[in-house]
Amino acid sequence: MKVLGIRWCQVSKDAEALAGFLGTAGLGVAPRDLGMPDDGSFHGAVLPAGEGSWMEFWPSSEGMGEMTMLQIVVDDADAFAANARANGLDPKGPTDAHGERIYMLTAPNGQMISFQSKADPA
Repeated sequence: MKVLGIRWCQVSKDAEALAGFLGTAGLGVAPRDLGMPDDGSFHGAVLPAGEGSWMEFWPSSEGMGEMTMLQIVVDDADAFAANARANGLDPKGPTDAHGERIYMLTAPNGQMISFQSKADPA
């Protein structure tokens, strides 16, 4: 079992300010081109943070409430789920989406955490 990357996702009313602070307008982390319309509106930002890792910032809206999630990219999500269960945790899932197998946990402090790997192509 191996952790391959970390993703951090925040949906908030302050997402644009935080993305700017960390992005090219501040710290200098260049955002990925998301192919969004260049209409002057903030549609979200993904800032690469090494191979397989990134930070995501999305504006909250009526359909997308405020939240922060830690996403742990692993080599085998099913093995991590089995290990979590053997250690008394209760991961929910799996859900296969966007080419990934995803499990969800809630940490003792209420923090949402997912762990995922590439979905089995079979």
